[in-house]
Amino acid sequence: MSARADGAAMCPRWWPAPAKLNLFLHVLGRREDGFHDLQTLFQLLDWGDEIHVEVTADPRIERVAGPASIAPESDLVVRAALALQRATGVERGARLRVRKRIPTGGGLGGGSSDAATVLRVLNRLWGTNLEPGQLGRIGLALGSDVPVFLAGSSAWAEGRGERLTPVELPDTWYLIVHPGVAVATAGIFQAPELTRNSRLVTMRGFSPAEGGNDCEAVVRARYPEVAAALEWLGRRARLSGTGSCVFAPFGAAAEAERVAARVPDEWASFVARGVNRSPLDAALAIIA
Repeated sequence: MSARADGAAMCPRWWPAPAKLNLFLHVLGRREDGFHDLQTLFQLLDWGDEIHVEVTADPRIERVAGPASIAPESDLVVRAALALQRATGVERGARLRVRKRIPTGGGLGGGSSDAATVLRVLNRLWGTNLEPGQLGRIGLALGSDVPVFLAGSSAWAEGRGERLTPVELPDTWYLIVHPGVAVATAGIFQAPELTRNSRLVTMRGFSPAEGGNDCEAVVRARYPEVAAALEWLGRRARLSGTGSCVFAPFGAAAEAERVAARVPDEWASFVARGVNRSPLDAALAIIA
């Protein structure tokens, strides 16, 4: 048996797909391709979804378990596997199961992270061995947040979010509150009231506390549940991306947990630690 086959045989059956936060989000302008030029700082978390991947000799791609609210053929895990299959011509398939914890439409990158995990894992298990740049092009076609999860590092991001500079962020714990609604990204970016004229800032010497989320005013106005969660969480509260989840940073887990204990019962909440490297990296290292 080859070293690769040995590694695949010993690999974990469930693979992490971490959530992310946008510590700030500036919208600089609309592009000719319909997307927007952005600046943001992605913080990866030690919490997220899990993807079970089973390689098959049959070339079919199947999602055999996953969120009932998302049709299998529309799920980004299926679309990612099919995209990799088409790009490489590999004749094997996969059976995928999704253990979903990241809320849909929450701004935490759940679908994008799931897609990135499938791309990275199948690139190893199928032996397709695409370079990071090649995987990145496949990922960007699936969604603007996919590249940061493929890169596996908290990062300063520009362009659509694909021009990434890895960063080392201080050890921070976050309380994330989900007020029970899903926000569609397209609707926020198409909103006529969205401001698109933030000035370009440089990474050097910039603190996330100096920035804001240009999409927050639109989301607040359209989703009163999100506005209420932001007000409850207080002056340090931020909106993540274009979603419904709001968060606040803390220096220690115990501080975050004390506030989490007071979150109103009608909202979901969790405490997660910010990480500079994706937990998927450590999982993949055993089959390197």
